[in-house]
Amino acid sequence: MGVSGCGKSAVGAALASRLGWRFADGDDFHPPANVAKMRTGVALDDADRAPWLDRLNALLRHSAAKREPLVLACSALKQRYRDALAARVPGLRFVFLDGDAGLIAQRLAQRQHRYMPASLLRSQFDALEPPADAIRVDVAEPLDQVVARVVAAIRGADPAP
Repeated sequence: MGVSGCGKSAVGAALASRLGWRFADGDDFHPPANVAKMRTGVALDDADRAPWLDRLNALLRHSAAKREPLVLACSALKQRYRDALAARVPGLRFVFLDGDAGLIAQRLAQRQHRYMPASLLRSQFDALEPPADAIRVDVAEPLDQVVARVVAAIRGADPAP
């Protein structure tokens, strides 16, 4: 979890590959109205996010019920969003991809997202409620180091700062 441009998709895919788990990108589950709204540079509100979070929670519950581990990339910026995702999903862990606003803005300037404009980054940082109980990783580190820290934390070898 984290703001746009922090590396959720890249870290999530690499983590899933390393662990042999399935990967899903939360961006793929937004309803068309949400995508259209973001494409125009308008931030989503809680009412926009509710059905999206319900879909992601259903995906997580299904995966847990089938005992098929899943890495899900999702912004989950507020505690209530993380609570919605975690409802009835035993053992769910959050990884907070934390980074400096300047670094993330640079990364966003170098990429082209299919619908999330860089202009919404400030609104993401404004909405961010850093989690107290997540595996926290600094995204300034190289991808392989970020993934190694998360794997170690999941396996209990390192609390990951």
